[in-house]
Amino acid sequence: MVKSLKKEKEMRVRFAPSPTGPLHIGSARTVLFNWLLARQNNGKFILRVDDTDIERSRPEYEKDIIEGLKWLGFNWDEGPDIGGDYGPYRQSERREIYEKYLEKLLNEDKAYYCFCSLEELEEDRKAMFSQGLAPKYSGKCRHLSPKEALSKVKKGDKAVIRFKMPAVKLEFHDLIRGKIKFDAELFGDIAIAKDLKSPLFNFAGAIDDWEMKITHIIRGEDHLSNTPKQILIQQALGFKTPKYAHLPLILAPDRSKMSKRSLETSISDYRQQGYLSETIVNFLALLGWRSENNPNKEIFSIKELIEEFDIKKIQKAGAIFNLEKLEWLNAQYIKILPIKELIKKMEKFVPPDWFNNPDLIIKTVKIEKERIKKLSDFNELAGFFFKLPEYDLNLLKWQEMSNDQVLNNLKLLADEIDKIPEKDFNEEKIETVLMPFADIWGRGELFWPLRAALSGKQFSPGPFEIMEVLGKRETLNRLETAIKKLS
Repeated sequence: MVKSLKKEKEMRVRFAPSPTGPLHIGSARTVLFNWLLARQNNGKFILRVDDTDIERSRPEYEKDIIEGLKWLGFNWDEGPDIGGDYGPYRQSERREIYEKYLEKLLNEDKAYYCFCSLEELEEDRKAMFSQGLAPKYSGKCRHLSPKEALSKVKKGDKAVIRFKMPAVKLEFHDLIRGKIKFDAELFGDIAIAKDLKSPLFNFAGAIDDWEMKITHIIRGEDHLSNTPKQILIQQALGFKTPKYAHLPLILAPDRSKMSKRSLETSISDYRQQGYLSETIVNFLALLGWRSENNPNKEIFSIKELIEEFDIKKIQKAGAIFNLEKLEWLNAQYIKILPIKELIKKMEKFVPPDWFNNPDLIIKTVKIEKERIKKLSDFNELAGFFFKLPEYDLNLLKWQEMSNDQVLNNLKLLADEIDKIPEKDFNEEKIETVLMPFADIWGRGELFWPLRAALSGKQFSPGPFEIMEVLGKRETLNRLETAIKKLS
């Protein structure tokens, strides 16, 4: 049953990344929860690019974000690439809109120009610290007359625009955390723009959320301190406040703060490592949320997530990032993939010439499928089927066997394998022929050298499975190679 929130109008949610870096796990989880909420409520999911940070924003990062979202399967209803009724959807293209609202606040004496230098601000900050006070702007320029301020601006004096923070205690309801209170006096008068054409984050976001009719804002806990500031800007402009939900932090398995290096592994990196998009989406959903109906369920299709997701069931405590669980989950998805679909997904992870032998790659995928955790594993696991690697002579030895013992056992096996007709060369027949010899000579003594000779690896599938995939001719060729090494 879909967990719908009470709607007064069409639900509209947004993801508003800054293109200052690639799409990361934390951001992708935010997208998922927004997207699920929109889809289960027949709402709209909007992609907006918050690129007001001109110096750090890069088109290649915007491209990475868009490609990552598409790979994960998160389609959007409005955005910079497809347009919509409330565009443009890049903040860098919305400067006239911001200028209009900045002038409104200035004209209504709800904002003012501040001419304090960075050095002055730093001195004030240190003074407040020394008095045991939380640092905030002193309000030095707050009482400059508009005429005097404009005169200084026209002369070219460097300034920012500050919002006159009202001395109020603000309270709002968070969909995840419940009632939250802030004392606005502690913020001081925050800077909202560098000038009329250069808005800062809190101001531009508040304007865009209103202009784009956003009804629900779901974002990370790290934005919690921004929310009261944006609400007060909204109130100063007469805007209706959206509903807010702040997602828990992502923590390491020991519940410590996730290292920046781990947390900032990009979605494209996970893709290149061979994780499936379905896996990532499933894993993201479980970072802070559990199904009410199926609390122990680990694997969800996107359809099931849309049906079962409930924002009110997101936990307040930090969500545990467990790489081992991610790998396990990926392995489960790989196991249920049809062989041909799995082979298609592995095309970028293996040498192109492997596909010259379709029958061999199908057999190889079947035999290795249970051991693959990531698509990139296949190259290492299955490479020996396509080319026998160089290996040390000692790999052929089982425990304390001598070279002569190994040589004699491999010759014996080669003779018996050669007797098996080509048409009967399958795992079952091979096992029937060779197992009686193991009862005499010992399984380890007989089959360890055999498996090592066939794979050139310390770990691999069993020898009977390998032989069926390789075929009789290649099996005998590899045994001959091992025999020559020992001779």
